[in-house]
Amino acid sequence: QVQLVESGGGLVQAGGSLRLSCAASGRTFSSYTMGWFRQAPGKEREFAAAIRWSGGLLSYADSVKGRFTISGDSAKNTVYLQMNSLKPEDTAVYYCAARRAVGLYVYSTPAAYDYWGQGTQVTVSS
Repeated sequence: QVQLVESGGGLVQAGGSLRLSCAASGRTFSSYTMGWFRQAPGKEREFAAAIRWSGGLLSYADSVKGRFTISGDSAKNTVYLQMNSLKPEDTAVYYCAARRAVGLYVYSTPAAYDYWGQGTQVTVSS
């Protein structure tokens, strides 16, 4: 059974930084794609970033490009989301997700992912 556990959320002022971690267990994740999604109150869950372990393919939503960086440590089965220049509109619950990689495509839709963490709250004050 795949388990994903997020950590690192919190309260930060606008312009600040946070690093989220997603610890994965239950599989060898070299053949997986790991994604970060976020959901603000009253809004749908949206894509933030994803990484395909094998090949190191990356994908970012336009709203976070240039500010967020996704990376992974395969030895620790952990994926990170470094978030810089945070804005109040980044406030949301952030979720880690996983799915088996297919070809060279990095999926950006929530429905494409099979496994989810419990989420971690990120609040950015103005």
